[in-house]
Amino acid sequence: MIEATGLTKRYGMKTAVDDVTFSVKPGLVTGFLGPNGAGKSTTMRLVVGLDRPSSGSVTVNGKSYSALRAPLREVGVLLDAKAVHTGRSAINHLRALAATHSIGRARVDEVIGLTGLDSVARKRVGGFSLGMGQRLGIAAALLGDPATLILDEPVNGLDPEGVIWVRTLARFLASEGRTIFLSSHLMSEMAQTADHIIVLGRGRIIADAPVGEILALATGTAMLVRTPDAERFGALLSAPDISITHREPQLMQVTGLSSAQIGELAAKNGVVLHELSPQAGSLEDAYLALTKDEVEYHAGGTPR
Repeated sequence: MIEATGLTKRYGMKTAVDDVTFSVKPGLVTGFLGPNGAGKSTTMRLVVGLDRPSSGSVTVNGKSYSALRAPLREVGVLLDAKAVHTGRSAINHLRALAATHSIGRARVDEVIGLTGLDSVARKRVGGFSLGMGQRLGIAAALLGDPATLILDEPVNGLDPEGVIWVRTLARFLASEGRTIFLSSHLMSEMAQTADHIIVLGRGRIIADAPVGEILALATGTAMLVRTPDAERFGALLSAPDISITHREPQLMQVTGLSSAQIGELAAKNGVVLHELSPQAGSLEDAYLALTKDEVEYHAGGTPR
């Protein structure tokens, strides 16, 4: 289990993490989301002792990371897949890490096979693709067979097969009772992988709930309206703050009105409705709704 209490990190006048309290529980895949600059990577660095908190505390299995006697055996970490000596082969990199914790070569061979690195194990890491570098980072995180895994953007650079593999691996390890804490910018993937979501914005937690509760934030923001009189009813619904998208000749998506308001307007104007239902929300919809006021770095206009 990972537990943070009042965790704060300041760099000069900049507060990167601001009084954050959360728990990452065993047996679950906990997703960590937030816009660029929200403080996700800083929080993960604080968990594993790469940065010291300005105030507050964070523990792994009841201890600070620095107090763990054999950290590789307790916490597997992938924060920067490029943090490898580029002149070493993958197998020698893993053997060097293993030697620090008296981990046998058989385990090195096992994680190489598990992460699909067999064919490149003896090649220099400097020639690896981004995806192969990610696989090596995951292999290093798994080396000590830890009960806790912290993975920052583990699917970055992976092909579709690799993304599915990471998803399956994370869910399998969680099913064994391990603590899995991972970040990703792929909302569709996080929706299929995570059981619980923590959302950070400008260094503060803005959501901490099961995926189902997060998704509920996006459900009902748009209504599906099916009617044989779609053109006329669309004109009746039209208003400056109402968005109407005609998805099929008799089907509209309406945003800005409740089901009751739409139903009452239809009854008043003699419009027959064949369907009136909330549009199922996605994790991306919920994420955007949560973080719309928390984005620190905004994209520019559309290129010409």
